[in-house]
Amino acid sequence: MTKAFSVEKHVAIAAVRRACLVTCTVFNQLVRDRTDTLKKEDESPVTVGDYAAQAVINTVLKNAFPNDPIVGEEGADALRQGSNARLRERVVSLATNALEEDLIDGEKVQWGLGSEHERSSESLLKAIDEGNDTGGPNKRMWTVDPIDGTKGFLRGGQYAVCLSLIVNSQVVLGVIGCPNIQIHPANPDEGKGCIFVAVRGQGAFQVIPNSITLSGTGAVKLPYFPSETSYVLQSEEPKHTNIPLIKRVSDELHLTEWGMDSQAKYCCLARGEGAVYLRMPAPTVGGKQPYEERIWDHAPGSILVEEAGGKITDSEGAPLRFGLGRGMGENRGFVATVDEELHGQVVSAIKRAQFTEDAKKTKATP
Repeated sequence: MTKAFSVEKHVAIAAVRRACLVTCTVFNQLVRDRTDTLKKEDESPVTVGDYAAQAVINTVLKNAFPNDPIVGEEGADALRQGSNARLRERVVSLATNALEEDLIDGEKVQWGLGSEHERSSESLLKAIDEGNDTGGPNKRMWTVDPIDGTKGFLRGGQYAVCLSLIVNSQVVLGVIGCPNIQIHPANPDEGKGCIFVAVRGQGAFQVIPNSITLSGTGAVKLPYFPSETSYVLQSEEPKHTNIPLIKRVSDELHLTEWGMDSQAKYCCLARGEGAVYLRMPAPTVGGKQPYEERIWDHAPGSILVEEAGGKITDSEGAPLRFGLGRGMGENRGFVATVDEELHGQVVSAIKRAQFTEDAKKTKATP
């Protein structure tokens, strides 16, 4: 008997694997060898990689599941402008090369893969635009984040290619490709590059990208790789999180802070390299509203942690909401832990840290 979402799982892994080929090519050709292109301009490597990776993923999804809407980060309007012809050509070339790679075990031509398909520039731009769905409840939809962790990508650190399937506001499938994560943390000689997969009720797995079948791969179950040090995983980017508050929580619970870009943090937590993943709204000034997190920022990672045996909620202990649209509503922060007991301790420590922070603000107010 075929397990639920079996086809979706294999399609998603194939899409992420090929999108990772794009991002690695972009890094090797445009970032590592041409550091002058790192400026955030129309032809920056991140822009090229984002567009091309999303074109690949959406092409595969729309061939396999033509009726499924996609909530993606990018749109192709800018690429159609005459002034961006060079950028458009790069994106089309990268996406075409990745889609035309020889099929490996488990991949199917019907998913839009292989050299026998005709691909035009406009068809790939339309594929990028397929990610314009508004999200919402009571529907089946995919979320795509083609390059999560921009700064990590640029410096050759951690970044992730992220894909999830949400059905009626519940994440049922998550796939995260991490080209720069060690295959086994204790043995760097095994190389790097992993795809993490989780299906609701079926567990979490770490897959080596040379095959999209799960044969010969190990299940990710906490603690898969118990660390001697208890880490709290947090963002490298100060603008994305409240680092002083996280430090208070870490100090109280005797945790060591570990900064990392992208949803790779969820992957490290799922296999036990960290004890806690913590992301709190960064302080705002001038009445500016906190950043509204997007569903593609957390949907794949959330199911990975849960299926590995961990727990994830907002900072007040409430379930995450993936049926509100493209965003996740009021940003109260995110707490993921390796077990339920520790989760309760972290939520309580956050409340105390917030009370201390509020008291200091009140005292400082004239």
